Amino acid sequence: MSVETIISVQEYLSTSYDPDMEYVDGILVERNVGDWVHSLVQRNLIVALSRKYPGILAVPELRSQTRTSRYRLPDICVLLAPPKTKYLLDAAFLAVEILSEDDSMSRVLEKLEEYDHKGVANIWLIDPRLRKMCVYSRSGLDVVRGDVIATAGDPRLELTSGEIFQDLP
Repeated sequence: MSVETIISVQEYLSTSYDPDMEYVDGILVERNVGDWVHSLVQRNLIVALSRKYPGILAVPELRSQTRTSRYRLPDICVLLAPPKTKYLLDAAFLAVEILSEDDSMSRVLEKLEEYDHKGVANIWLIDPRLRKMCVYSRSGLDVVRGDVIATAGDPRLELTSGEIFQDLP
């Protein structure tokens, strides 16, 4: 759901929202977050990536510019070095979106396309309720058929479904 007031990028970037919101062409866009399963998977991903790959930075919900007039909040960004600015203006190495019960697939796909257009090398979509892992690329969304999801390129980051879905009810 969007708040209908149009604001500038500068106002968005200088304001704190609780919960934080995305910025799409002057409109504040609410995100579906905060449920237990979503938070648990987000924690599992950050902890597993950080433990297995100490040279990377796995962070939650970093404001990330996808276009001049759009800032998204990927559930997880993986960076190979700290950003040079307060908000991420460059492409992340990996962006991860975790589906919430109320997410619409068209809105999620719009975000994934923006990450791809920005140059994010690796884009994952995780569905905790169906326990599915997907990789997004220009050719579409591919469900991972095995037990391991991995990034392309260097470094190669791998997680198992057991690591991602650990402790889910």
